[in-house]
Amino acid sequence: MSDVLRLEAVSKTYGKGGPAPVEALRPIDLSVARGEVVALVAPSGAGKSTLLHIAGLLDTPDGGKVWLNGRDMTGLPDRARTEARRRELGFVYQFHHLLPEFSAAENIVLPQLADGRAARDAAARAEGLLDRVGLAHRAAHRPAELSGGEQQRVAFCRALANAPALLLADEPTGNLDPGTSDRVFDMLMALVRETGLAALIATHNHDLAARMDRVIRLPGAAGDTPPG
Repeated sequence: MSDVLRLEAVSKTYGKGGPAPVEALRPIDLSVARGEVVALVAPSGAGKSTLLHIAGLLDTPDGGKVWLNGRDMTGLPDRARTEARRRELGFVYQFHHLLPEFSAAENIVLPQLADGRAARDAAARAEGLLDRVGLAHRAAHRPAELSGGEQQRVAFCRALANAPALLLADEPTGNLDPGTSDRVFDMLMALVRETGLAALIATHNHDLAARMDRVIRLPGAAGDTPPG
């Protein structure tokens, strides 16, 4: 397996040089390989969201390097980072953030159109993704007509719409009941295995974390050691 994501001594401090700087993320090394599902476990305030933002090219580190598919992303201009996010990264959050005025299929089509794919091809891919998660019959329904678990499955399909190399998920089952959470997580694992992408999933659910390939705990948690 080759590394899709590699962070080398990445750190972040807000208000640096000011009267009360905040160390949001202590220097950390981290890697996620192709076809690997890695759990990111951290208590509140340990820098989980900051790490995901840096890994997702939404923020820049103060120190260290971010490698994506063997390419050093540190210091790239905004346009290049935006293009990399659109083509190589997929994001899923605790809340689905689907566009309410569009159907399930349309929510998956839109990011493909933004990447220049023809409308017919985008619609066919959306239909295929929905079929893989058991929602082909709900393609024309708007988010308000879907259950919480169905909405989150659509959100995963949207994240995979442009065939990213890396999926970043922040508490993707945290807003679901235990039974639905298990079903959505099983679907996520199946999709990752099937597509061979890399996945870094932040969660407070230790049972779900234990089912992933590897668990990384951020330094700062009680009893934690820096990830290897």
